[in-house]
Amino acid sequence: MAGVLVKTVLMPTTRFVESVEVRGYAMVPDVLDAHHARDLADLLEEGTTISAGRGGRRNLLDEPAIRELAHSNKLRSLVTPILGESAFVVRGILFDKTEGANWKVPWHQDVTIAVKDRVDVEGYGPWSVKQDVLHVQPPSGVMENMLSVRLHLDDCPRTNGALRVIPGSHTEGKLSQESIEQVVAGNEAVTCEMNRGGALLMRPLAIHASSAAEVPGHRRVIHFDYANVALADGLEWYEPRTR
Repeated sequence: MAGVLVKTVLMPTTRFVESVEVRGYAMVPDVLDAHHARDLADLLEEGTTISAGRGGRRNLLDEPAIRELAHSNKLRSLVTPILGESAFVVRGILFDKTEGANWKVPWHQDVTIAVKDRVDVEGYGPWSVKQDVLHVQPPSGVMENMLSVRLHLDDCPRTNGALRVIPGSHTEGKLSQESIEQVVAGNEAVTCEMNRGGALLMRPLAIHASSAAEVPGHRRVIHFDYANVALADGLEWYEPRTR
């Protein structure tokens, strides 16, 4: 694939920024055209694995075309109005639900980041290793200065495991599982049905979940995390700030 072309974003900037601020998420259609979404899917097909019932790839930024996409002006046009001009990409992951990897994700928040080396700092922990990369749970303040961009390479209606989100839950801070369940019980979830090429912007602390696909085929999503915050006392992001 020579390169990834990105279409003009159709949703006005003020609308998706307000949606992320108030609801914790925004759905932006037609970020990638269908042709290039298919090219990306083909590019990533070879390296996709199934592990513990889940399909996908970590360390996706090792793929030059994906790194180029993450740094493209069009994706940055989604990120910088929310995080500022100094925002940078810190992680890339592919998720794919298929017949052999059709999993259900319970209600949760995204609370881990990838770092270069272990430095024991107050407020950071517990630690884990995922595909040879160190991960740690940072304080809420770090997660509050991050944004996830989920690019859909396939149509993702409710029946294909579309993400469900509790609007406004990103303002609650980092919660225990018991508190997450209480928030879910007291609020109505929104199902974020997306067409191929659309982007779902989401604050990592927004409470979210997804069901298994009813008729599993593919539900390929490129998940980028962006940040605009330094880590404490010698800790460094696994992906260096390059812009």
